Amino acid sequence: MELRHLRYFVAVAEELHFGRAAARLHIAQPPLSQQIRQLERELGFELFLRTNRRVRLTEAGGTFLLDARGILERVSRAAESARRVARGEVGSLAVGFVASATYALLPRLVRTFRQRHPEIALTLTELSTAEQVAAIRAGSIQLGLARPPVGDETLREDPLAEEPLVVALAARHPLAARRALSLRALAEEPFVLFPRQPRPGWADEVVNACRAAGFRPEVAQETLELSTTVALVAAGIGITLVPESAQTVRLPGVVYRPLRSPAPRTRLVAIHRPEDPRPVVQRFLAVAHEVIGAGAGGSG
Repeated sequence: MELRHLRYFVAVAEELHFGRAAARLHIAQPPLSQQIRQLERELGFELFLRTNRRVRLTEAGGTFLLDARGILERVSRAAESARRVARGEVGSLAVGFVASATYALLPRLVRTFRQRHPEIALTLTELSTAEQVAAIRAGSIQLGLARPPVGDETLREDPLAEEPLVVALAARHPLAARRALSLRALAEEPFVLFPRQPRPGWADEVVNACRAAGFRPEVAQETLELSTTVALVAAGIGITLVPESAQTVRLPGVVYRPLRSPAPRTRLVAIHRPEDPRPVVQRFLAVAHEVIGAGAGGSG
C-alpha cells in the first residue's frame, strides 16, 4: 500500500463518483478504478458498493476513510514541519557571546531575531572567544559572537562590526582632564585586564595594541567581568581599554576618553563551522547583518 492509494481512495470516497475523482486527481478513470481494485485486494474487503447508477462506501470503507484521512493529514504536517526546519523557520540554535557584544549589538539582534523567528529556540551563553571555539568544537553551541584573534583556522569568521578602542579611567585621574589621549601616553599606567588565559582573549588584543604603540602594559589587576574591571578603574586601581560601545557601562567615578588617531580598533565576528548545514545559523547571521546595517554595527 502506498500513499497514492490512500489519496485515490479519499478522492473517490469524497466524490462518490469515479469520473469526478479522476478529474480531481488529474488522471484517467480506468487507471483510478484499477488502483482502487488493487487496494481492495490488498485489504481483503470492498471499500465501495458499485452499481451502474451510483457509488457508495461500504461500512468498512467508511471506517477506513477516517483513518486514511488522518494518515494523509499527518504525512502533510510532517512534510511541512520538515520543510520549515529545512528553511530555518523552526528548530534550535545555541549561541555563545563575549561580554562586549552585549552593549549595542546583542540586545537588538536577539530582539529582532525572536520577533522574526519565534519558533526557533534561541539559547545564549556568555563565553570568552577561546571558550566559544571549544564549545563549537564540542557541539554545545553552533555559533559564537567573538573578538579576534579566534585562534582556530578551521572555523569560519564572518565580520559583523568594527569599532575603536577607548580608555576607561578614574574621573580624578590627571589624564581625565584631556579630551583625547594618545595610546603612548598610557605607557606608565597600571592596567586592569581580563585574564590572559585561556588564550586567545581580550587581554591579547589590548596587549597587542599597546605593543604597536611601543610599550607593554603593566597589569595591576586581572578580573573576569567587565563591570568589575570598570569598578576597579573607578577605585583608582588602574586604567583599561574597552570597545567604544562599552561606554554604556556607566559607574560613578569613571570617564571614557577617545584615543587619538590612528586609534586601535576591535572587530566583532561570528564564528561557526563552515560546513554546518543548519539553516538556522544562516538565519541568525542574516538578522545580525541586517541589524548592523540598520545602525547597530557602528557601536557593536
